[in-house]
Amino acid sequence: MIKKMGSIAVVVRDEKKAANWYKTKLGFEIKSTMEHWVTVVPKGVRGPEIHLCKTKPLEKGNTGISFTTDDLDKTYKELSKKGVKFTVKPKDEGWGAYAMFADLDGNVFWLS
Repeated sequence: MIKKMGSIAVVVRDEKKAANWYKTKLGFEIKSTMEHWVTVVPKGVRGPEIHLCKTKPLEKGNTGISFTTDDLDKTYKELSKKGVKFTVKPKDEGWGAYAMFADLDGNVFWLS
């Protein structure tokens, strides 16, 4: 089952410039930097990270909010049995495995 909030994606033009802005202007920490994965959080905060996502605007309905689970496939099966509509079935992109599901109003969430 879902264990906690994962990350919240924020679309930016330049993730490095955005990370620097969050650091210098808001005092955030840069938690991780990879090719397509830059995250920031307020100093000392343990919880969801903001994923500075360099991309075109997120597709319609994508909230950018992710939830984490200990077992993606098991949670996918459990939620599917309950009638949760998945817009992306579990898959692994190399940087990690995820699935995407929608609520009743079409808001799309990530599960990883």
